[in-house]
Amino acid sequence: MYTDETLTCTDCAKTFTFSAGEQEFFASKGFANKPNRCPDCRVARKAGRDAGGRAAGGPREMHQVVCSECGRETEVPFMPRGDKPVYCRECFQKTRSAYR
Repeated sequence: MYTDETLTCTDCAKTFTFSAGEQEFFASKGFANKPNRCPDCRVARKAGRDAGGRAAGGPREMHQVVCSECGRETEVPFMPRGDKPVYCRECFQKTRSAYR
């Protein structure tokens, strides 16, 4: 049913074998796409991520804002767009728990 395929890594441009066994495993997990990276580059990419799946490499960029609820200055890890309220940690927790 499955046969070994030779693929080219998008990171290092080396060729690697996508074995019949790997193809069967991918199909059993419901993966529709073939791997883009060779096993070495996949390991290196996974090693560069933190436990939450984000790319590691230093602190997050923080942005100074004024809380829409209490008016206190705070920092958030995203650039506010201006069309939605932005809360400090405490007000965000209160607002979030109100919807549960």
